[in-house]
Amino acid sequence: MGSLALKIRPFHPQDQSAARQLILEGLGGHFGYIDETMNPDLDDIWQHYVAAGSAFVVAQVGGLLVGTGALIREGENGRLVRMSVRQSHQRQGIGRKLVQHLIQKAHEQGYKRLLVETNHDWFDAIGLYESCGFREYDRDAESVYLELTIVNCQLSIVN
Repeated sequence: MGSLALKIRPFHPQDQSAARQLILEGLGGHFGYIDETMNPDLDDIWQHYVAAGSAFVVAQVGGLLVGTGALIREGENGRLVRMSVRQSHQRQGIGRKLVQHLIQKAHEQGYKRLLVETNHDWFDAIGLYESCGFREYDRDAESVYLELTIVNCQLSIVN
């Protein structure tokens, strides 16, 4: 990341285009194609996430948006969604900082568990979540389901 510091902040409406593009490029890079109809929530991130009461954050280096992540409520639990890091900025700890930031938010909001789902062959993502304390609790032909118990988790997060 050089001399520019990473900043994680709440999503603003002016981030819409860059955040949408970053997430879709990440999906396209993994799957080899992008099916725009599978991602209607990205057409209006503010309305779908922020106005609905979810936390949606962006990671920024200088003026460049390099990562995204959201925390949505599911009953007593939270779920991480739309976790993405720009390919040119991967393997620099940005994904870990985003996950840690959202774990802290989940703790502050009183969630009992934090859930995340990713594709069974997205090994870097699985490894990231496991290194942040998540444990696999289910798997099917397409996905791996991981959870983190918030109530007992140690929050030694450095921002």
